[in-house]
Amino acid sequence: MARWLMIIGAALLLLGVALHYAPWLLNWFGKLPGDVRIESGRSRVLIPFTSMLVLSLLLTLLVNLFRR
Repeated sequence: MARWLMIIGAALLLLGVALHYAPWLLNWFGKLPGDVRIESGRSRVLIPFTSMLVLSLLLTLLVNLFRR
């Protein structure tokens, strides 16, 4: 359990560093075809269906690779 927490913490740290120094790496998130974006007046709603599907597939592949 502690090993997984350390791996998750390291991954979050790397993600934070990437977002701080290279924010353009995640510009695709929320802009893929299939993502719902509703803008009207002062409100904005973003429902990233496709982006979350891609993220889920990538995380599933990574977890399966580390388990073996």
